Amino acid sequence: MRTNDEMERLQAAVRALGDVDVSAWSEDTLNEQIGELSAALVTLDALLTRVAEGVRGRGLRIEETVSA
Repeated sequence: MRTNDEMERLQAAVRALGDVDVSAWSEDTLNEQIGELSAALVTLDALLTRVAEGVRGRGLRIEETVSA
């Protein structure tokens, strides 16, 4: 896969996650979805960690942007 394609897919994932607002979910919905949500969050954490370690393994820093 080309780098531009990968970056576009990462940006699409960021936008999709930005649209998730569990505070708007009812308690019933959250309780119904908690298993699937937990699994997705654990998988996401592992994948982000893998990508970050790949970057750091190349001697580069990942910098957190500071909002104004």
